[in-house]
Amino acid sequence: MQNSQKECVKMNENKVKLHINTDIVIVGTGVGGLFTALNLPRDKQIVMITKADLESSDSFLAQGGICVLKNEDDYDSYFEDTMRAGHYENRKESVDIMIRSSREIIDDLIGYGVDFERDDNGHLRFTREGAHSTPRILFHEDITGKEITSKLLAQVQKLPNVTILENTEMVDIVEQDNVCYGIVCRVSKEAMPHLITISAKDTVWACGGIGGLYTHSTNFPHLTGDALALSLRHHIELENIDYIQIHPTTLYSEKPGRRFLISESVRGEGAILLNRKGERFVDELLPRDVVARAIYEQMEKDDMPYVHLSLENIDKKTIMEHFPNIYQHCLEEGYDITKESIPVVPAQHYFMGGVHVDCNSKTSMEQLYAVGEASCNGVHGANRLASNSLLESLVFAKRAAKHITDGFDMAESCPELVEAAALRKYNGYDELKKQYKTEIFEEIEREKKVHEQYINCLLYTSPSPRDCS
Repeated sequence: MQNSQKECVKMNENKVKLHINTDIVIVGTGVGGLFTALNLPRDKQIVMITKADLESSDSFLAQGGICVLKNEDDYDSYFEDTMRAGHYENRKESVDIMIRSSREIIDDLIGYGVDFERDDNGHLRFTREGAHSTPRILFHEDITGKEITSKLLAQVQKLPNVTILENTEMVDIVEQDNVCYGIVCRVSKEAMPHLITISAKDTVWACGGIGGLYTHSTNFPHLTGDALALSLRHHIELENIDYIQIHPTTLYSEKPGRRFLISESVRGEGAILLNRKGERFVDELLPRDVVARAIYEQMEKDDMPYVHLSLENIDKKTIMEHFPNIYQHCLEEGYDITKESIPVVPAQHYFMGGVHVDCNSKTSMEQLYAVGEASCNGVHGANRLASNSLLESLVFAKRAAKHITDGFDMAESCPELVEAAALRKYNGYDELKKQYKTEIFEEIEREKKVHEQYINCLLYTSPSPRDCS
């Protein structure tokens, strides 16, 4: 712990932390959490927690790249591509903010040392992915997420005002009269797990999606929708939590655990999907939900648990330079993608819904913000456009930091309330997590039925959406 934080920490007789009093607490250390921290004032004390270790973040897993507005002529097509992929359920204001902010974000990242691919003349090199009308995606090999996240993490670790606690899990928030004053955490790295409280003027949820709730997912298993569960318990507004994206292409495996993603950019460079007869059956550059649906239908026709992805149209040099990580992983699984097709299957990948936030990432509870996959600012609508996730997280993390900074003097802390939180109610941790999972899935099913009812009403009952409310 940094010296500047020591006086804010209370310990028991065994030197175990019981309570931390800070200015801002950030739950999560992916790109959303890290970029929030980097854009907050250096005179504010910040505590960041992460459920596992620092590299067990989905931000590290992003392969394809990050979108950017190439020039003003690209605005209309980028906007339309995002809206079309989202089935026009996107918040237009949020989409506009994301696109208009993209170049500034890229400049920030380059300033932090992020190395994007460049051509022989030193110009940024763009690639294309599914549902994009033109190449507008920056990348670093096939590990863009790792490149960005590792560079941001290195910058945060240099800051004397930031303390990062690993293996520390949020189990609750402390609130009163719809104002958040901090969080309750479970620390698991010591021999004996224990609970601590962290009081703060502002709390930021950057704790990721819900992949850990599913048997087959590209996400880390510890990402279990904690922000959703706490929102349900504390009456914080949620939005579109039944909008769950299935990625069309993950490497088929019968092994348990996280599924390995075969990036959208592989298809953007020319890879094609084949049925069991070796026949192409879909336009691979359609939106993800459309391609995933086509794969499921083909699997049923073929009576097979997968389809094949062929990279025969991509030259070996491009494969080795653009997709070295995918090449190596597939080789370890027994497939040489330069010589043969690979079995692929759709898997849960991304969460378009989440905690409802405004354009400054503020939730319906005062002094509580949400960024990244935990939040829903409406950018993605009903289906995310490829490579918009990293950009969206960064844009709205920076806006959250600015909003926190501008209103910090008006925010209130209540360390006594947080410290006095009834810790005994968190006994039976495993049972509590089961309850959270059950409550999340019940709410997802409820929301799904509401959307289905709404759509049916539009199609069959009334010409006016207002009649369906």
